[in-house]
Amino acid sequence: MSKVLLINGSPHANGCTATALKEMIKVFNEEGVETELIQVGHMDIRGCIGCGACGNIGKCVFDDIVNEVAEKFEKADGLVLGSPVYYSSPNGTLLSFADRLFYSSKFSKHMKVGAAVVSCRRGGNTATFDVLNKYFTISGMPVAPSTYWNQVHGHTAEDVMKDHEGLRTMRNLARNMAFMIQSFADAKEKYGYPEVETGELTCFADGK
Repeated sequence: MSKVLLINGSPHANGCTATALKEMIKVFNEEGVETELIQVGHMDIRGCIGCGACGNIGKCVFDDIVNEVAEKFEKADGLVLGSPVYYSSPNGTLLSFADRLFYSSKFSKHMKVGAAVVSCRRGGNTATFDVLNKYFTISGMPVAPSTYWNQVHGHTAEDVMKDHEGLRTMRNLARNMAFMIQSFADAKEKYGYPEVETGELTCFADGK
């Protein structure tokens, strides 16, 4: 069975972001996709210090929720990063979590499906959405689309339940994500995944 991890970067377990993610979970259940909702926004998660230890030990040197989720992420077929908007940007705790999760985990994320979900009262949504999507695109993860940018509006969970367009966007996002995961699994079996080239990093020091 396919599995999607949903990360709630809000400190509120039942707030606006959680409401959007739970709307997706309803559809995933209908589509036969296993889900796990992980709450991180309330945790004390430090940022990456660039020590490079993960390159040797294969995980972050700070052994906390990041390493726990990394093990689940490796086995999952998709990842949803959900965040409220703080000063036109994602929650700082979620950023610290995502920086370390993506940088320290050395397994291939190629063709795992990613999606960013944003909740806001009014503004800063598209800027936050843009930041979160960059984790996926640098990792070879196709980004799932919907019928609008993946956002809900409201100051409370009750407000979000009144955002019918936003909730519809979440449901369409989950359907598309489930379809992509199944399609990629079928394509991998039939054609194999595209080759991924690796090698030298950009450097102009020697004139090349």
